[in-house]
Amino acid sequence: MNSFLLYICLVFAFITPTNPKLTLTVNNIKPIQGHIVIAVFNTETNFLKEEGRIKKYTMPVTKNTQELVITDLPYGEFAISIYHDENSDGEFNRNYLGIPKEPYGFSNNVKPRFSAPKYKDCKFLFNENKTLTINMIN
Repeated sequence: MNSFLLYICLVFAFITPTNPKLTLTVNNIKPIQGHIVIAVFNTETNFLKEEGRIKKYTMPVTKNTQELVITDLPYGEFAISIYHDENSDGEFNRNYLGIPKEPYGFSNNVKPRFSAPKYKDCKFLFNENKTLTINMIN
């Protein structure tokens, strides 16, 4: 009996829970150069600020539509912002008025009008494998 219990414990020790899969499709990428930078947030506090993000992903641009599969996020509520770092300088470039000079996008395809979007508009529930599509705003 003790051997059986030890066997069961060993089997469960080697089974690790897998995180859900978030597939992110980014459309309307142009020009074909630089990198796409993806930031993930899970709270309204410091939304769109570097200190507020919980994850950051970068992928080189190779075509107009690209896909990233994220497997290191737990279930929860998140919002995503992306930008196309066309010149690969590691910054989201803006003009002297603060208007973006590089393409960008948000989860739920929020299109801000006169200011940055709010977390509540970009948030989504990640409670199962999910596919999100974000269209770049050029």
